Amino acid sequence: MKKIFITGSTDGLGFMAAERLIEKGHQVLLHARNSQKAETVRQKLPKTLGVVTGDLASIDETKDLANAVNDYGDFDSIIHNAAVGYQERYEETRDGLPHVFQVNSLAPYLLTCLIRKPGRLVYTSSGMNQQAYASLDDLLWEKRRWSGPQAYADTKFHDILLALAVARHWPDVWSNAVTPGWVATKMGGPNAPDDLRQGPETQIWLASADEAAVKVSGKFFYHKKPQRYLKAADDTKLQDGFIRFCEELTGIRVILQKQA
Repeated sequence: MKKIFITGSTDGLGFMAAERLIEKGHQVLLHARNSQKAETVRQKLPKTLGVVTGDLASIDETKDLANAVNDYGDFDSIIHNAAVGYQERYEETRDGLPHVFQVNSLAPYLLTCLIRKPGRLVYTSSGMNQQAYASLDDLLWEKRRWSGPQAYADTKFHDILLALAVARHWPDVWSNAVTPGWVATKMGGPNAPDDLRQGPETQIWLASADEAAVKVSGKFFYHKKPQRYLKAADDTKLQDGFIRFCEELTGIRVILQKQA
């Protein structure tokens, strides 16, 4: 039995993963954006370990969320699932950051730093990472004209950068990224062509299985098989540059603290 935390688990793939993991007998801590959503999901999944709340579009709430997770003790696995989609208009958070960047890129960084190290980290990316602007220039969209699909693709590339950086700097953690495919969730839309039932299976597998194939790090998976990603993500200077950008933005320095 594994103890697993899943961000963004009130609906969509996060909820599906939680439901199946609970059915398999695992202890699963859920995450909701607010107390109303928390109560709804608690009624749907009464056997959950608990529900923690926090809006990932707020640095302060994300920090509080990490503290709430730590109150539950150590975890075997964390699935970073929460995200906003590719049709978002430009919107600034209360921290003055682009909403898509803060939820999809910065929040996983903060939670990785602030939640006690689990044995396994799973970052939910997307096949759209292949369309990313593979640069650290203008991460906050101060120069470019806003594009929701481009912003989404960029953040899913950032999730791979984060997963690979963590894999390098934390050899005691299995850190991997996945694409669930384009599936018919609220984010993906009703006409998405991939198999919805398969959408959470790789995340579940990486977080809970004990077979040798999951005991790896620095990989990108689709349907439990290694998948190609934008090769710029292999650039270690780019990986560490993204981490340093997040460090400077938040004042939270953990992942690279032991670097010479």
